[in-house]
Amino acid sequence: MSETQNKRRWWVLFAPLVVFAGLVVFLLKGLGSDPTRLESVLIDQPVPKFEAVDLFNTDKVYSEEVLKQGPLLMNVWATWCPTCRAEHEFLNQLSAQGIPIVGLNYKDDSRAKAIDWLNTLGDPYTVNLYDPEGNVAFEFGVYGAPETYFIDANGTIRYRHVGDVNERNWNNKLQQIYQQLQQEAAQ
Repeated sequence: MSETQNKRRWWVLFAPLVVFAGLVVFLLKGLGSDPTRLESVLIDQPVPKFEAVDLFNTDKVYSEEVLKQGPLLMNVWATWCPTCRAEHEFLNQLSAQGIPIVGLNYKDDSRAKAIDWLNTLGDPYTVNLYDPEGNVAFEFGVYGAPETYFIDANGTIRYRHVGDVNERNWNNKLQQIYQQLQQEAAQ
């Protein structure tokens, strides 16, 4: 048997093992990751420029300046999103505690439906932005609803939370982030 045939035989025997080992390493790496953590290039960057109409009053148009009155949360929500409905009661509680939340209604095809949602379930938002095509959400890199952005007093995005804001994750992590933003604003 020639040396070339020996090398080829070695490769045929071990190539599947190498591929399998690489696949195992790749999959094991994914097991330890947090599915709610989606990195954002906008962290520690100013909020992007945008224009969006008010959900209730189409004559009123907001720009990114509305998010420079922080610290505040910007919550991306939609009536078609069951997780948004699950988090809504807790957002009402946060709002009642004086935490300002700007709502970004994302890709709802019916303004009336979104207004009815807020009239029925309560309106935790200090401002309601209407984004039926998702253009504003695109500027923020929104992956889906719900997402919540923590924005400091200077209009800088400091944290992005993917998924619902609920009592557990608020108490375990999110409240500390918000309190840090408050402390920085007070200095």
